[in-house]
Amino acid sequence: MKTAVQQVFSELEELHPNLFNVYTTEGKEFINHFHKYLAMEHKQITKAFSEGEKYEYHYLKNASPKINSYEYYNETFKPESNETL
Repeated sequence: MKTAVQQVFSELEELHPNLFNVYTTEGKEFINHFHKYLAMEHKQITKAFSEGEKYEYHYLKNASPKINSYEYYNETFKPESNETL
């Protein structure tokens, strides 16, 4: 499964492969500038998961979550090793 930002980057890479060429100045600048949005999305997803855990704990009294927010993100949204972003 891809997040919305990951999907946008995948489609941009198909439409404009030069933007993802790490051997060019344009590619390096593009990746460095827009990579922050992947990090922001990651933070939002893990925060939302953590908030859900708090809700579950408070209302359902379930004190032992099986997975933490970072594990959830990595298992659900981590790109495959052959993807650029």
